[in-house]
Amino acid sequence: MKNQFFNLKTISLALSALVLTVSCSEDNTNPTEEEKQEESRWITVAAAKMGDNPGDGNGGTLIYALSSDDAKDETKSIAPFDNGFIVPSNRTARLQASEDGNTIFNISYAGDTGGNYSKYTVNGGQNFTATGSEVSIAPYVGSAPRWIKLFDGDKTGAAVYVSTEHQFNDNGTPDDDTDDVYTRTEATMGIVTLDLENSLIKNFEESSVTLTAEEEAQGYYISRIDMPTLNAAGDKLYIGARLSKVDPATAERDNDYEILGAKTIVLDYPSLLNPTVISSSIGYGNTNGYRSINSFLYNGSVYQANQGDSNGSHILKIDSSNAYDNSYDFSLDTALGVTGAYVLAWRPAANGKAVLAYRHDGSQDGISGRPESYFALIDLEAKTATKLEGIPYEVDMEMFQYQSYAVNGSDIYLTAAPVGKNGNIYVVDTETGDVTKGAELVNVDGSHFIGAW
Repeated sequence: MKNQFFNLKTISLALSALVLTVSCSEDNTNPTEEEKQEESRWITVAAAKMGDNPGDGNGGTLIYALSSDDAKDETKSIAPFDNGFIVPSNRTARLQASEDGNTIFNISYAGDTGGNYSKYTVNGGQNFTATGSEVSIAPYVGSAPRWIKLFDGDKTGAAVYVSTEHQFNDNGTPDDDTDDVYTRTEATMGIVTLDLENSLIKNFEESSVTLTAEEEAQGYYISRIDMPTLNAAGDKLYIGARLSKVDPATAERDNDYEILGAKTIVLDYPSLLNPTVISSSIGYGNTNGYRSINSFLYNGSVYQANQGDSNGSHILKIDSSNAYDNSYDFSLDTALGVTGAYVLAWRPAANGKAVLAYRHDGSQDGISGRPESYFALIDLEAKTATKLEGIPYEVDMEMFQYQSYAVNGSDIYLTAAPVGKNGNIYVVDTETGDVTKGAELVNVDGSHFIGAW
């Protein structure tokens, strides 16, 4: 019996040693070529063709995919305008990508197919395979919808619109001097959520969105909304807003008015009910962005860029209480050492460091009629920003219509090319700030590249 116990113990120790040896051996083994390939992902580049004027992007959108390894390779060259996949859209398509880069989502913008949702499996090059069924969201939000993919595991998309109507006092007595006096502007918000996996409408709601009584009496109203973002708890949706104003005395558009604190609409999710408006005392102007995602969830809070601020763009913070954190003051003018910084498009990696496209006072207009743009690396926690060097800036490189960056770990992929000229993919290591020149992007007259996915 004693000998049997000893033998079992010996065998057990031997097996443990063998497992430990194998584990250590595996830990020290360099990744195989197959494993390295698995770490790669597709990078999809989008090219916007000229319509009538250089840089307008109204001639349609083409996409082309290459591996992240090839995207980093300066010896590679791609020509999406010549052999890219044509994305259905009358004008510049509004594109989104799955988190792993294997799927592209599109909603056509304007024209006969405007508002049609479709998705494609990425197979490399110009090979994109339609998958699932199409669905039209036009009956809910029109044929030129502003939409975004929520960061909920590629499950949901959200599209929004706002319609406005000026209201006047009318008490039914034609001789009364108070008749036809402007009172406020009614802003009606519509939002639809879309099941991206099954191509189904999930929910649709319309709501009246009001400002304070004082702001409305002065003629302010929400005139444009965009970029819905889901909070960390998954129970609130934040929607960026732009304000406009009329002269209350005439109800005519007022173009010379005081810019109010930046505002965001907050509503319950997934019900899409109970909208309220929150205001920042740090940043002013608009939060709806343009073509690119304007706010992102990081470390439990939502970080948002503002535009049209007389003190330059800021990165604003909405914390878990669903209100602006006005102790978080991240001025890009201060951080970059410029005046009139204007955020065009930005995207953080998981480490809280982000690449940001911007212009500023003194940026010269190029062939498109829009100012030259630049890229910066920013740090959300340190509230620092540094212009990225190693990218050949010139006056015709502008990113007003820029839509997306591709994030792969701590690397961020971007496209940089002047309107009508060749350029390159560049890869930013957000940990070190190093910039790697990647594959060449072959351009055509008057056209430009609008990002990587």
